[in-house]
Amino acid sequence: MKFKRKLETRAVIDLVPMIDVVFQLILFFLVSTTFAVLPGIGLELPGSTTAEGTRTNGVTITVSRAGEVYVNNAEVPPDGLDAALEALAVDVPRETVPVSLEADDEATNGMIVRVLDSLRRTGFTGVNLRTTTAPRAEPGGGGT
Repeated sequence: MKFKRKLETRAVIDLVPMIDVVFQLILFFLVSTTFAVLPGIGLELPGSTTAEGTRTNGVTITVSRAGEVYVNNAEVPPDGLDAALEALAVDVPRETVPVSLEADDEATNGMIVRVLDSLRRTGFTGVNLRTTTAPRAEPGGGGT
């Protein structure tokens, strides 16, 4: 008796790696699109040729062009700055807490002085003024 042998090629595609890749892509897009974009405080910092980079992990005070004052991104009325600074919970003496003062280039000198006075009254003494590293063009620039 003669047996007939059928030679069949069975092409089997393993779908498990493809499913893993698709699952990873879905997770990537879910995670990357759920971040909330918070509106920033628009500032134009003054320029300085002697600016040095520092990293501040303390308190950040921002003064906008319109005179709005922010303590760590929370808006504070200018007359309530002392109370907002007193309410900050710090574990170390206030003299050692670094403070970064970000003031718009068009902010008034009077507002900056009021912020500095408030910082001194509440015990904060280490103040860094934020600037840009490249100097801005002087008004009425010099052309020869």
